[in-house]
Amino acid sequence: MIRFFKFFSLLPLWLAHALGWGAGWLVFAASATYRQRFLANVRQSGIGWRQWRSAVGAAGKLVAELPRLWMGRPVPVEIEGASHVEEALALGRGVVFLTPHLGCFEIVAQAYAEHYGQSGHPLTALFRPPRQIYLRELVAKARTRPGMAMAPTTLAGVKQMIKALKSGQSVGLLPDQVPPQGLGLWVPFFGRDAYTMTLSARLAQQTGAAIVLAWGERLSWGHGYRVRFLPFAQTLPADGAQAAALINRAMEDLIRGCPQQYLWGYARYKQPRQEL
Repeated sequence: MIRFFKFFSLLPLWLAHALGWGAGWLVFAASATYRQRFLANVRQSGIGWRQWRSAVGAAGKLVAELPRLWMGRPVPVEIEGASHVEEALALGRGVVFLTPHLGCFEIVAQAYAEHYGQSGHPLTALFRPPRQIYLRELVAKARTRPGMAMAPTTLAGVKQMIKALKSGQSVGLLPDQVPPQGLGLWVPFFGRDAYTMTLSARLAQQTGAAIVLAWGERLSWGHGYRVRFLPFAQTLPADGAQAAALINRAMEDLIRGCPQQYLWGYARYKQPRQEL
């Protein structure tokens, strides 16, 4: 597997994206289960086909770009909204970065680590370790770099993130990722109840950390990425369900801004798994 990743990490980004685009459409055509879930999620959002059709190929690009991002040469990255990050960091209370399954969320953490993590504001990113043992070591090594550490989706990982925030550092997570049973609430996402993590709101409320929205736009023809940072101006209510719903609405706004790069095939409305 490592040799496979090393080989594909050598490909120019435009070629990796071209191959990924084809793979995305192939999976869409070949897998009825995936296609039905994809289309059901799109219908639930109310977004028209002209806006979402490019997301079929974008899902393949998401996978195909990983070898290059994990093991290859650096890719061009533009930063938009850096002032929002700097203002949040200046408060000294830690920062919670939230991004949905939109665009290239891998590049968001890398860009932050390069621009801010190595200069005194490291990032701890929440991730779910792969179930396949042969992938765990690869993912752990690829995602751990100067200015960035990883926290697994376990109680130990949550404690690691709280400790980082209390030290004035930053954490990053995907609030539209379905959490294990007992760590979320059923609240609306595009008008349908989805099991939604409460961790993102609790991290900010318990530590007083600032919240910044972020996502990585995939530029056309392999020209790199544009990482966008946006302010989260709302005050989170004390009620857990209301806070989770407010964050969901913020994620919906980001997705509506670029539906052609959202991971519509993600099983957002699935039942949560039992184990932590």
